[in-house]
Amino acid sequence: MLQSSTEYSLNILQKLAHFFGTEIKNRTLEIPENFGEGYCKGYVFNEHLRMLIMNYELRQSLFVKNPEINVSMKIILFKFQNIFPKNKAVPLEKQSKETPSVLITTSSVNTDVIIPIQTNRSTINIEVHADYLNRLFESAEKSAVLQSLLQNTQPLLFDLIIIPSLQKVVDEIVNESVEETFKLFFLRVKAEELICRLLIELAKRDEKHLYSLNIHDIHVIYKVKEQILEHLETPPVINELAVFANMSPTKLKRLFKQIFGKSIFNYYQKFRMEEAAVLLKAGNLSVSEVGNQLGFINISHFARIFKEHIGSNPKQYSKSDLKSVQIVP
Repeated sequence: MLQSSTEYSLNILQKLAHFFGTEIKNRTLEIPENFGEGYCKGYVFNEHLRMLIMNYELRQSLFVKNPEINVSMKIILFKFQNIFPKNKAVPLEKQSKETPSVLITTSSVNTDVIIPIQTNRSTINIEVHADYLNRLFESAEKSAVLQSLLQNTQPLLFDLIIIPSLQKVVDEIVNESVEETFKLFFLRVKAEELICRLLIELAKRDEKHLYSLNIHDIHVIYKVKEQILEHLETPPVINELAVFANMSPTKLKRLFKQIFGKSIFNYYQKFRMEEAAVLLKAGNLSVSEVGNQLGFINISHFARIFKEHIGSNPKQYSKSDLKSVQIVP
């Protein structure tokens, strides 16, 4: 079981409140102006399920050890990232790298080690006890991925892109105005809807065997991901990435696909096309110039790949009034 309502809702928030010299009111910690801006909100729905919303920007880095981490408990964490509206315009070169996503981890993986705490924190963390979810699936036939996650006996991490149907639920959690009488009930239903939708997406993955992860390997795989996204004009070469990662090509490909749900090349191609869409959206470059900038020699090939990922050809997209990137899961 999770900790009691009083313990959870106050532990991490109390630690932050003490640091900032302020108080928690109505489950909310407002960041004092002299430290920055934003808020943290904590909700405990029952002994199985809780949620922490953090949306703030600090004037200096803050490193606080999370008092909630307990690897002996069978907790599954859903950590939503890049899901809040940006206060400032995001530079073009960063837009495809800040795609809304969610990390799904077992309790033995500390995602704050993987994703360092910065002065800007915009996340929603939903924690649920694995036994609670297992009871919901007792008579169901589960995919290998879903079964391994729910067993919660090995360190696992999955990184999923937030599709529009998920973003809609997140927006309702953050923005929907609900009377206080119904607030906890409403948020619990939405938290469980997110979990259900994410498990549906995760169950579509075709891995038959999952490998236990360690913090070092996770760090390395995320470094490889960064390397790929920083060089979208150059198709990845597995052997070169394996040297960069100090892994065998087989291990690199296996762990990358397990975490991100796509092969290295398919992952690269997806974000390459998303970057193309961002460049076309800006309207400063022609279709040929965008294709050339992203390493395409044959513009017809570029147009075909773009349509596969975005849903329309580049020329139509560049002239469209609704130039939004449609992320294909």
